[in-house]
Amino acid sequence: MTLTADTPRTLAEFTKLIDTEDYLNFFGISYDPTFVNVNRLHILKQFSLLITEVDKAFPDLSESKKLEKYKLAFQEAYELFKTSSPLETKLFKVFQDAPQNVVLLDDLTKEAGILQ
Repeated sequence: MTLTADTPRTLAEFTKLIDTEDYLNFFGISYDPTFVNVNRLHILKQFSLLITEVDKAFPDLSESKKLEKYKLAFQEAYELFKTSSPLETKLFKVFQDAPQNVVLLDDLTKEAGILQ
């Protein structure tokens, strides 16, 4: 979706957004394309969690107020990955599940009676 200065900022237009860059442009947030390329899935996942919280906490907001809260949520999601890694945030299942077939070195040293 190509956004211009004339693109209306409505919930209807918001629901048509697809790419991370679309959201950034829609909300008028400046961004680093390299950073977005590396973190796009994590930013969008965090944003989806945050707007779910906004919708639950503020069910009766006007459209303009809701979009303002969404903008703040997107900024928060974007900034989060400037200071933490996807591994630290553990947004996706792959980061949350402990592998079943891994033996940690700490476990081996404890079993062998080697003190650290």
